Amino acid sequence: MDPEQAIDLGRQALWVIVKVSTPMLIVAMVVGVIMGIFQAMTSIQEMTLAFVPKIALVIIVLILTLPWMMQELMNYTYEIMKYVESAKIP
Repeated sequence: MDPEQAIDLGRQALWVIVKVSTPMLIVAMVVGVIMGIFQAMTSIQEMTLAFVPKIALVIIVLILTLPWMMQELMNYTYEIMKYVESAKIP
């Protein structure tokens, strides 16, 4: 494997990480903002009030997007196998 292929695999790995983590990060951010606004409006400063809905919705999004995430990771793994096969590593 030459350096260009290694750099390309690293770039692809970072892009896969960004794509796979984006749905959960967006949900966590939106719920955090909504809960922050709610807490500011009601003067309730309880940390678990923001944490519990956030973690629950992130888990729901994880369950809903898991098939897509697995497909993305399998596609990346397939790309790695193509590089290994083309490099004819013993």
